Amino acid sequence: MVLAFICLLLFAGGLTSSLEIQDDLDHQLNSNQSYTNLSDGNTTSYNTSAYNNETSDEELDETGTNCSYRDVLKYLDLAKDNEALTMSRPVRHYKEKTEVYIEMRIYAILDLREVDQSFISYLWFLMEWENDYVSWSPDDFCGLSKVVVPRKSLWMPDVIIEEMTEKDKNVPSPLVTIHHEGWVEYRDDKFVISTCKMNIFKFPFDIQSCDITFKSISYSDEELHFILKKDKAVITMDSHKNIRMQYEWKFLDISVIEKNGDSFYTNQTVVAYTITMKRKSAFYVVNFLLPVLFFLCLDFASLLMPTGSGEKISFKITVLLAVTVMQLILIEILPFTSSRIPLIVIYCIGVFAVMLFSLIETVFLSYLMEKDSSSLEGKKESDMLQIKASSIASTCDEMIDQTPSMCKGGSSSQLFLAMEKVSDELAEIRKIVLNKESEEKKDGYWTGVAKKIDKIFSILYVLAAILFLSVLFSVWVSKASQNGPAIKLED
Repeated sequence: MVLAFICLLLFAGGLTSSLEIQDDLDHQLNSNQSYTNLSDGNTTSYNTSAYNNETSDEELDETGTNCSYRDVLKYLDLAKDNEALTMSRPVRHYKEKTEVYIEMRIYAILDLREVDQSFISYLWFLMEWENDYVSWSPDDFCGLSKVVVPRKSLWMPDVIIEEMTEKDKNVPSPLVTIHHEGWVEYRDDKFVISTCKMNIFKFPFDIQSCDITFKSISYSDEELHFILKKDKAVITMDSHKNIRMQYEWKFLDISVIEKNGDSFYTNQTVVAYTITMKRKSAFYVVNFLLPVLFFLCLDFASLLMPTGSGEKISFKITVLLAVTVMQLILIEILPFTSSRIPLIVIYCIGVFAVMLFSLIETVFLSYLMEKDSSSLEGKKESDMLQIKASSIASTCDEMIDQTPSMCKGGSSSQLFLAMEKVSDELAEIRKIVLNKESEEKKDGYWTGVAKKIDKIFSILYVLAAILFLSVLFSVWVSKASQNGPAIKLED
């Protein structure tokens, strides 16, 4: 009995001591966790979840099932802001160059303004460069070969368009693509308003070339180097396929060169794209060139009108004023800074000049014919007076001889017969005067001179106008054909 009681006491004491030891161990573990949490500034639940995440990551690594973008971003240390990847060029050594491959395509030609010589276009461009700190093996991440991340998480080349005069209103693309080899790809589109030095000598049959030059703002050619991704033929073919709008221009081709430039005493590499376009001239031909030519044809038709007539002069003045209105319209189209007089201006001035000479010739001929008419009018009046006096005198003498009583106060019937005879004589006199007047007009000196001058001038006028137009249009065509082969030679 006593022995059984002693065994019971020993068993109860051991159980109590074991419970106390377990409580001491639990208390010590909790205190260690609290100390760790206090030192890290985190909660116990975070520590436990981190432990669980580490366990799950170890299990995923062991099973090879890291297949999410988050795993790649965590591996590249892009899950949080990393200033080391955004503040400087991504090279292992500062003497290494960052090579940026660039490619551009034109999507739309929106406008090409002659007045302020600006080119408005819509462009697509692509840049690629190597980042030494963002590479991974696709086999470790279920074959994942590329990820898309915000552009602010990586270093970006500071590329600008040199000819750009206004800020791009489009929002830049916020994302870049990272390939597993370490290459970064950036695609974007731009609404570009740039300067374009235009040569409008052959307007409206002109061909214009505008430059789009990409360069860095801050980096020299020892730090950043641009390389063409594709050649001219491929870029031109792709642009022909992708272009959607050309306004009044027809896209021909794109030439591209890589060259060195000097910007604020810093040598830089630049990539210059030259976009070549041809104007669609049908609108200007129908609405401007043909109307002026029609006015010239109307002036040719006025040569058929009587020489020296007032209607001819007024008609020529009206046509000349119409050409002047067309010149005023032309002034609004062409720029004021053109160094050479365009052919279309020479065309208008030439047509205006030949029509002006024709008007001056018509006024001069009218003056000559008026001078001849005034001299003939005076001679006609004097001749008519002489004829009347002689005719009346002869009539009276004849009647006195036949019937003396008519002139001395005979009967009324006899007087009536005498008056009828006098009126018949006056009618005959009038016919003689009119015939003589028409003969004198035909044979008038100044009238003959005016008619000869008009014939000679009409022939010379038509020949000069045709010769002028032929030479002008041949220069237009020859200039256009010379520009065409020049572009092919550059190819």
